Amino acid sequence: MKYETILLCTNLMALKEESQEQNETKDKDQNEKHHDFKTEEESISCSETEKTFSPKKAKKTQTTNLNSNMRIHTGERPFTCQQCGEIFNHKESLKFHMKIHTEKKPFICSQCGKIFSQKCHLNAHMIIHTGERPYTCKLCGKSFTRNRDLRTHMRVHTGEKPYICNQCGKSFTQNSHLNVHMRIHTGEKPYTCEQCGKCFTRKAALKTHMIIHTGEKPYICNQCGKSCTQNSPLTIHMTILTGEKPFTCKLCGKRYKESLNYHMRIHSRGNSF
Repeated sequence: MKYETILLCTNLMALKEESQEQNETKDKDQNEKHHDFKTEEESISCSETEKTFSPKKAKKTQTTNLNSNMRIHTGERPFTCQQCGEIFNHKESLKFHMKIHTEKKPFICSQCGKIFSQKCHLNAHMIIHTGERPYTCKLCGKSFTRNRDLRTHMRVHTGEKPYICNQCGKSFTQNSHLNVHMRIHTGEKPYTCEQCGKCFTRKAALKTHMIIHTGEKPYICNQCGKSCTQNSPLTIHMTILTGEKPFTCKLCGKRYKESLNYHMRIHSRGNSF
């Protein structure tokens, strides 16, 4: 009996020790798991912090913004639409433009059938048919169909010329004028006459040239009915009839019916001595 009692006590002690060991192992596993989770959480937080406040990324963003801003002045447009060839100075502008090719165009003009992807574009287009000019210059009263045309016009009054040629430094009020000017330096002449093959830097110059082949004389004198191929000869003709002398020399005040080019030689010769 005494032996059985000793054996029973021994077994109870062993079970107690085993239970304590299991509890200690369980607590250790929980602590390690909690530590791992905390480490992972801290790692994620650290990663996000680096992502948000990384000096390298901030510097890259500043450089991108600077390059984008410089294109306003240089006229550079490195992003080209692969569908229609139109070029842009901002990547975001190209992405927005691509919607023209990829998105459906449910908005149709009832006047001419032209279709648009957005209603606001249709509304802006409708002004062409209505003749409405809701944007008016407060300084001179000239009105425009689009707000951006008014903003461009305001540079006439402010003297602002933000588009600068990086070759010669000449500045312009509009980016399109800078693009045309750049052809002087590049020698590009994209407009070609289909009749004789002569090339021009501007579309307007080609249009004027085409009158030679068509024989058209669209500029007509309302006094005698004489017609001219260009507006400048008609202006000179009108001064003969009216006696008006619209060309005034800023150096001596003398007035002429025709251009001052010949007269200005007098002053240039005087300055040469």
